[in-house]
Amino acid sequence: MPKLNFHRSILPLEARTCAPGATAYFRGAVERNYALLPPEGVLDSRMPDYAGTIVRFLASPKMGAGFVQTMLLVAPGGGTSRPRNDGLQHFLLVQEGTFNLGIEGFCEGHELTEGGYAYVPPGVPFTLKNEGDRTARVLEFYRPYVPAEGLATPGPVVSNIAQVEKVNHTGNPGRGWQHLLPDDLAFDMEMNVLSFAPGTHFPSVETHIMEHSLFLLKGQGMYLLDRDWHEVWAEDYIWMGPWVPQQFYATGWDESAYLLYKDVNRDVSFG
Repeated sequence: MPKLNFHRSILPLEARTCAPGATAYFRGAVERNYALLPPEGVLDSRMPDYAGTIVRFLASPKMGAGFVQTMLLVAPGGGTSRPRNDGLQHFLLVQEGTFNLGIEGFCEGHELTEGGYAYVPPGVPFTLKNEGDRTARVLEFYRPYVPAEGLATPGPVVSNIAQVEKVNHTGNPGRGWQHLLPDDLAFDMEMNVLSFAPGTHFPSVETHIMEHSLFLLKGQGMYLLDRDWHEVWAEDYIWMGPWVPQQFYATGWDESAYLLYKDVNRDVSFG
């Protein structure tokens, strides 16, 4: 029988991080093929590439993921200490604040506000600076690019979620997709925002080859991971390995939405 993790639903908002009398209450999970990380358990780190910046690692190959997902909390005037170029492809999404973005050969001094995002191709240096007067937040995703014969490496993309059309692939009322990257085989990944009206859900339990990185932007719901149901809230992070059974349905009173990565458009690797 699936395990039900309902603990958080019975706690008031101010007590979500710790049940009464329990100093080690933990709502998340780290399993062989998935992980759920509530924000209160993620510790602060730093990186030489960023000044005035707290780095919170949410996923990495140490966990079993094929990518790195971080949250950056950038103080006013902080950001990249030098052009960042690790040879990997990067995706950036601004959650709060205003950033100055530079991508070599593409844009300099571009303003990214809340909901703004950028795709930086592999091997292309970029800079990111907090131009505001308060701490700003940005999600940074990065991983190696998988080239494909006959296809050129994709170019940079800079836009804002508010400018991306919401579509419905299934016809089920209350569900929406915003595709943040072009529909182009040159990309070996997708970044999408999926939205759910209260009560909407996947039509089935999914089991597929794609690996996922999921950050809940708003709302709440119940997420099936492997054989366990977990109650999830805004600011929660989920890693899902290939083939892990998964399903989501939205609860609460407001729309739920999450940023979702998946690897696509490439054959199976035997390496």
